[in-house]
Amino acid sequence: MFVYCDNAATTPICRPALDAMLPWLENYGNASSMYKMAREAKTALEDAREAVAGCLNVPPETIYFTSGGTESINWAIKSGVLRHPGRKHIITSAIEHHAVQHTVQFLESQGYEAAYLPVDKHGFVSADDLRAAIRPDTALVSVMTANNEIGTVLDIALLSRAVKEIDNKILFHTDAVQAIGHIPVLITPDIDMLSLSAHKFGGPKGVGALYIRKGPALTPLLHGGGHERGRRSSTENIAGIVSMAAALDYATRNMTDSIEKCTALRDRLIRGILETIPYSHLTGAPGGGQSGKHRLPGNASFVFEAVEGESLVLGLDAKGVCVSSGSACSSASLDPSHVLLAIGLPHEIAHGSLRLTIADTHTEEEMDYVIESVRAVVERCRFISPLWDAKENCPTERFWDR
Repeated sequence: MFVYCDNAATTPICRPALDAMLPWLENYGNASSMYKMAREAKTALEDAREAVAGCLNVPPETIYFTSGGTESINWAIKSGVLRHPGRKHIITSAIEHHAVQHTVQFLESQGYEAAYLPVDKHGFVSADDLRAAIRPDTALVSVMTANNEIGTVLDIALLSRAVKEIDNKILFHTDAVQAIGHIPVLITPDIDMLSLSAHKFGGPKGVGALYIRKGPALTPLLHGGGHERGRRSSTENIAGIVSMAAALDYATRNMTDSIEKCTALRDRLIRGILETIPYSHLTGAPGGGQSGKHRLPGNASFVFEAVEGESLVLGLDAKGVCVSSGSACSSASLDPSHVLLAIGLPHEIAHGSLRLTIADTHTEEEMDYVIESVRAVVERCRFISPLWDAKENCPTERFWDR
């Protein structure tokens, strides 16, 4: 059996997105030109902008198309701090995607100062900690909507409001790449910028968008021909943009049913693994019941004591199950996940991480196969692990019982 459980890394392109894309691979007109096929491309571009804006419930003129989430994040943060040249302070969280973390670290190398907000053991950021971190020279705050590794959904409305209540000039950006298309996301007036990426919700790779609230005039990250109303130069990827709009429309229209099905399958997966594999632990917000709303519907992330995450990934691959150990963007690293360390896990346990991210196309039978496959691979890894016999020395209780 083949089961793809790495949808947080990338999703398969959905049929509506593929169907929408194909005609625009044949019509290769440049939307900036004046002849008929170019005008048709321009119309398709603006229709897609309206469609994406409609799904997000924002004005079309606030949507700017990019090459993906990484570009959107870089644009928002780098250009956002330039809005206040006299302010040299940035606030973000300790569990951000590397696209945010590395951008902030680059700015630190250019003379900026950064505060990395701590999180609790479930991955939540405290509004009080955020308020306490704000300084008179704070230029921008960037906190993600939902975490890509542990699936925790943060209260962005609360956090953005806390910032604006102290200083309305501070720009607030949220990386919503993992959330858009999967859960309802309310873009309040306190959110200045929001990043999204098509391949996370059934669209193609290489296309995304940045929402910029009316008002902030961001300096372009890319200079050139003055595309996207002078804010983002580069000939528009019409086929990708149209496909993204179709994917987001499809995801939005089917979101209620998708959440219900994914949540049920997720909770079946969580129960099956925790009940059948000793010394296994769920990471992130709890799943199941009312508390499950704080976790992405399709995310089930674990750590297994006395096991290496890389061994789990390879062992499950041999059984036809595609998973990841932490973020796909950094899976080649031998260092433990910065997210798991931020929630308080010791290094030796953080190394045994496994992320399963599912879709509404999965079945209960597939989830049961995944559960049995994970159990078998964990048992095999522990059988050959010198750490397994000494598991009582692992400082588990210091974390899980607090």
